[in-house]
Amino acid sequence: MLSETTKPDGLVAIEKEMARQNADALASFENASTLAAVIAQSLRKTRQLLLFGMGGSHAVGRAVEPFYRSLGIDAIAVPLSEQLGQPLSTDGKTIIVTSQSGESAEVLRWFGETGIRADTFGLTLEEGSTLARTIPSLIGAGGTEKAFAATRSLTISFALHLAIINALGENTAEALRILGSSDVTQVKEAISAFSNVRAIVTSGRRMQGVAEAIALGLTELSRIPCFSLEGGQLRHGPMEMLGPDVGVVLFRAKDGTAELVSRMALSALEAGSPVIVFDASDEEPIKEAIMIDVGAASGIAAVFALLPAAQHFMLGFAGSRVKDLGTPVRSTKITRSE
Repeated sequence: MLSETTKPDGLVAIEKEMARQNADALASFENASTLAAVIAQSLRKTRQLLLFGMGGSHAVGRAVEPFYRSLGIDAIAVPLSEQLGQPLSTDGKTIIVTSQSGESAEVLRWFGETGIRADTFGLTLEEGSTLARTIPSLIGAGGTEKAFAATRSLTISFALHLAIINALGENTAEALRILGSSDVTQVKEAISAFSNVRAIVTSGRRMQGVAEAIALGLTELSRIPCFSLEGGQLRHGPMEMLGPDVGVVLFRAKDGTAELVSRMALSALEAGSPVIVFDASDEEPIKEAIMIDVGAASGIAAVFALLPAAQHFMLGFAGSRVKDLGTPVRSTKITRSE
């Protein structure tokens, strides 16, 4: 085991962020109530939501799409870069622009080209950022995330969306209970199962946004190809890539799509891939897959149940591949160029 003195600085920074992410997320939820009510009122009026972001911020949007849709809101997450080049109409829609730093190049250009529109809100960790100064913004507690890969910022962003969902009248007690827990899930067996893989594909159904967030972090930290495909999309052709050197990571929650995730696990195992299932479904374990049971949860509560375990796996796997874990060699924390 690495001591604090032998750990890479980047890993120490990520672990510090993760150590306080739940407490900061709970504080963010509490602090967001006033503006969350305003955003909820906008959503009741428009019934349409565009979620703009880049990188991990876009993955957050992808993850919360189904929860807003279940409330009768037509929600779609679009990379802000795509909106700049191939814009969807924003007329009559509520818009949430998410950026951890509030200073990403695409955010600055979007405001420069479109101005400030009605029913547009921000979500950021940086109170003094351009994003927060330009439009009414939900601000995450604890300030900007310093470590390279998104961990704490993801959890806080989900907590800010939880505040909006709460303001829309949904029961958020289970999600808050999970956030108040300090359980640590063991992932050593999962890391060992992927010791020989040269690439990873993550996948889910209703939890696809979580799969995308973890794929991004795995790529950033391990520097091997790790990408995400929604479960149905993985079925339609990409199964050809599977085999012993391609690991499959699946996310299963207690919802109507759990059986589809289970079937994918069996198919991937038949193809010879090692399979890890982060499981909040309360369904039977899948034989031969590495099951990471985080307790039964559904909806956005499942996001908070699954995410910490997946983050620990992400760090452990990357640590088995690179010595300078958490130190970017081709990227920066804030992407200021397009």
